[in-house]
Amino acid sequence: MNVARTMSRDRTPDKTLQAGRATHTGGYDSLLVICVVALISLGTVMVFSATIPSDSMSLTTNYGQLIKHLVHVALGLVLMYIAASMKMSWLQNASRILLLVGLLMLILLLVPGVGIEVNGSLRWFSVGGIRFQPSEFMKIASIIYFADYLARKKDDLHLFKVGIINVGLVVGVIGLLLLLEPDFGTTVVITATVAAMMFLSGVRFWHFIVSVSVAAGLMALIMWMEPYRVARLLSYRDPWADPFGTGFQLIQALIAIGRGEWFGTGLGGSIQKLFYLPHAGNDFLIAIVGEELGAVGIFTVLALFSVFLYRVFYISRRALRLGHRFSAFLAQGIGMLMAFQAAVHIGVNTGLLPTKGLTLPLMSYGGSSMLSCMAAVGLLFAVDRETRPRPGGRR
Repeated sequence: MNVARTMSRDRTPDKTLQAGRATHTGGYDSLLVICVVALISLGTVMVFSATIPSDSMSLTTNYGQLIKHLVHVALGLVLMYIAASMKMSWLQNASRILLLVGLLMLILLLVPGVGIEVNGSLRWFSVGGIRFQPSEFMKIASIIYFADYLARKKDDLHLFKVGIINVGLVVGVIGLLLLLEPDFGTTVVITATVAAMMFLSGVRFWHFIVSVSVAAGLMALIMWMEPYRVARLLSYRDPWADPFGTGFQLIQALIAIGRGEWFGTGLGGSIQKLFYLPHAGNDFLIAIVGEELGAVGIFTVLALFSVFLYRVFYISRRALRLGHRFSAFLAQGIGMLMAFQAAVHIGVNTGLLPTKGLTLPLMSYGGSSMLSCMAAVGLLFAVDRETRPRPGGRR
């Protein structure tokens, strides 16, 4: 197909784009801003509720966790502003450096005495008493890198080596370092996100199917190599077979959601958070949402993430039509990352997926997760800012 003719057609505005201009208020996509603010606000309320102690003597601890969460949100807003102010050209030029920094941090975690081990996982650095999780940085760095790679190699993605092998090697190195921590959940999320980016960028369909099949087979093999992962998988199929062991978390989450029914027990009315459901403020936050706000609360969260993803794909489509392939792939990657992580979190809480600790983006308690999610949203705003229509039809 003639390139000039294709670019001319891609630059022609349609009714969808013209209708979308009305959603841009104050320089950013208003629906996207509303979704982000709503998710952060609802998350803050639910984190505070989920950490309410069972006795008044521990109220200081409860407020301390709320203050920490608010501090992380405040720092996240700073990162969001910085990310939203970035130029896409600078970010694209720095993509390989950012990936290298992420890989070096993951390698440093494995050096004895450098990383901090918690519950058998070596995933954190401690700087001045503040813990930081390098895998959260790697999520964003990998998306930026692959957005640049797919944009640069756009004319050669039909080749198996360019579209599949090269991508698979980099994902394999990232996954290997993450699995050594071990962090299977982040490995799955990054792999799924990159796979989605490959599919959306135009990799040949049969190449994509082969690569996904191989990746799925490797993931299954990795799961069966670790007894505790096998135990989680078996407990997912029948949590009541070991109700006080491997099935305990899932059972407590299901009890919480079941108690909430349609409209919930009311804010602060959860019983499961009182030492029954572990990690209620982060890994099992949606279960507390279901218990206190009911199915309506869960559907509200799903609706917010759905609108969020819709606006992300609107922004990426506009960027692609303007020829900004890197910006388009970056937005798609961030949107899919947030969607996959939210889907895994909700799936685990509702028993649709095996138990795995992953936070709910923009909502759960957790410093590194909140900072990385808000920085990622800032990059979405940067893409929106550079590609949004100006008054009078000018960009």
